[in-house]
Amino acid sequence: MTVSVVIPVLNERDTLPETIAALRACRGIADSVFSEIVLSEIIISDGGSTDGTADWVRAEPDLVLVNSARGKGPQLNAGAALATGDVLLFLHADCILDQRALAALRFALADTAVCGGAFYVRFAERRPRSLRLVAWGINVRARYRNSATGDQGIFVRREVFQSIGGAPDWPLFEDVELVRRIKRAGKFVVLKTPLTISARRYLAHGVWHTVFLVYFLRFAYWLGVPPQRLKDWFRDARGK
Repeated sequence: MTVSVVIPVLNERDTLPETIAALRACRGIADSVFSEIVLSEIIISDGGSTDGTADWVRAEPDLVLVNSARGKGPQLNAGAALATGDVLLFLHADCILDQRALAALRFALADTAVCGGAFYVRFAERRPRSLRLVAWGINVRARYRNSATGDQGIFVRREVFQSIGGAPDWPLFEDVELVRRIKRAGKFVVLKTPLTISARRYLAHGVWHTVFLVYFLRFAYWLGVPPQRLKDWFRDARGK
């Protein structure tokens, strides 16, 4: 099984190298339990970075760079258009994938009824302790609603992604809609093996402020507020 990793980025020069280093450590793993799984390519979909991210990617011979319109949805689609792997794995630039998570993905997709899925999460930072509660809440929601957001590392069979029309060209909640489309195509699984994610947004804007903002935006989304307007609200709420 070959996996194409697609990472949408915007000014991630400081964060991306650690994520790439972890992926390189996962290349071509095999053990006595799981069949071989290969990370065939790592595609960086850049939305117009101005901090040297694209220059760094170009200098790395094992990375593929694609320039895209800004926005998670367009960037996911631009990266997926170049992918050749059996499976697409969409990661954020601050998500760390390890070999156990990759093996769990392979095991899950051994079931041909599974079209896609995502992972549990844990934060890299240990403080403040409230982050543990936030991670627990994310994982409980994912488990009992069988749902996921982008920072949980959404994966999908490439043929399924193509058949559902890819991700919506939205700047926000493109991940929620993508999961909905995958679930309509077939079985979606949430793996208990966690990804390690950064708490930088929570630390920058306050843990509970960020939690309440996210849930407010989710509620507005379900009420039918357009994603572009929600993106503007999100930007304004962060003072950017």
